[in-house]
Amino acid sequence: MFYSAIRKVFFQFDAETIHELTIKSLKSTGSSVLNNFYKQTVANKPVSVMGIDFPNPVGLAAGLDKNGECVDAFAAMGFGFVEVGTITPRPQPGNDKPRIFRLAEANAIINRMGFNNKGVDYLVSQVRAAKFNGVLGINIGKNKDTPEENAKDDYLHCMRKVYDYATYITVNISSPNTPGLRSLQYGDALNELLSALKAEQAVLAKQYNKYVPLAVKIAPDLTEEEVLSIAKCLIDNNIDGVIATNTTLSREGVEGLEYGEEQGGLSGAPVKEKSTTVIRILSKALDNKLPIIGVGGIASSEDANEKIAAGASLVQVYTGFIYQGPGLVKEIVNGLT
Repeated sequence: MFYSAIRKVFFQFDAETIHELTIKSLKSTGSSVLNNFYKQTVANKPVSVMGIDFPNPVGLAAGLDKNGECVDAFAAMGFGFVEVGTITPRPQPGNDKPRIFRLAEANAIINRMGFNNKGVDYLVSQVRAAKFNGVLGINIGKNKDTPEENAKDDYLHCMRKVYDYATYITVNISSPNTPGLRSLQYGDALNELLSALKAEQAVLAKQYNKYVPLAVKIAPDLTEEEVLSIAKCLIDNNIDGVIATNTTLSREGVEGLEYGEEQGGLSGAPVKEKSTTVIRILSKALDNKLPIIGVGGIASSEDANEKIAAGASLVQVYTGFIYQGPGLVKEIVNGLT
């Protein structure tokens, strides 16, 4: 009730303005008594995935806290894990505004942010300052002006910077808002990238005397043949996990709505079935060789259970969380079967 009242006010204003205001508020209150406004106790439903012990299987997806400024606040909301980023080696402003659009009738959002962030060094400073000692995923990407053929250098740079502070690292090769990024999901480009990252993971594991798992985040806009090819590459390179899926370029489900034709990635309810289909195909192809984190259109415990039934071991929320607030975390955890 409390969040729904706030949302009515928030939704009267520009989406990115409210996002920035919320991040500032959460950053300033995350480790203070003021977090009692959103702090909640969530049932303990532990699960072990990628060699990591999660207090519950419901996480915050990357994109909401790009710079790792609100880790303590999101932890107070009861998330079993928090993923920050996507972060790039150098700060970048992202795409021109406006670049976030609410499609409330469809419980959806279109964004074309373009990896706007303050750079990996800033994120590391924020993570180091946080009091959070739970499961933290750090999502890494490439700068927009880095040529595709040099993309792996950006990923390697970020990986080296965040390795000692992450519980797991996500390799984002599926955002639709950075030109050429999704081409890294295919063939030799994917194999070369993953091979380089795994080699560096071995070096860093020795250097820091700890193993930080690597997950890869893929798109929903893939054919079955492409999903199967990616699955083989993940297995061949001993990747630790896969996140399915990112936002979609499809506009199915938002036809005729205000902002429905805006460019960018569509998230929320319209991507739910696409995401679940990819998870189902992946699960069969991977044959339990590595776990799946399911994300895309999760707005209830039923949605989460559907992802888990399709083959996911963990789930993440983003758009559903924006529409429903912290109460969604508790509702999903309580309703997990």
